[in-house]
Amino acid sequence: MADPAARVTGAAVVAAARLWLGTPFCHQGRRRGVGVDCVGLVIAVAHELGLSDFDITGYARRPDSDLLARLAHELMQPIDPAAARPGDVLLIAIEGRAQHLAIRSDLAGDPAIIHAHAPRRRVVEHRIDEDWAQRILAAFRLPGVAQEEAD
Repeated sequence: MADPAARVTGAAVVAAARLWLGTPFCHQGRRRGVGVDCVGLVIAVAHELGLSDFDITGYARRPDSDLLARLAHELMQPIDPAAARPGDVLLIAIEGRAQHLAIRSDLAGDPAIIHAHAPRRRVVEHRIDEDWAQRILAAFRLPGVAQEEAD
């Protein structure tokens, strides 16, 4: 892992996540270009940047919402979702329950997310429309990621 005193920027998190764009969706996958799921994407980006060595396996395709939320709170710094910046992690509801993780990004100045999207069968980046915005349950900052000032 990287020097714990070193600080990674949110822009570096987004750049690392964008390297995964197009990677096929694969439940519990962890290999860029081969397969990854939403949890694996966050874990793999954190590993690549030396932010964490945590991993978890054995979870169901529809993760346990309580476990997902608990681990997110334990492993990352909770922040106000309205204050989420590029590089932060969003906990998102699917069918009314905490079931999905995404990395916040920007596209041409608009809030966006990068995530392994099972229905699209790959890692994608798109703007946060009203439907996605209403599903955001919580936001987190990865340990070691510097809080950046708003533009």
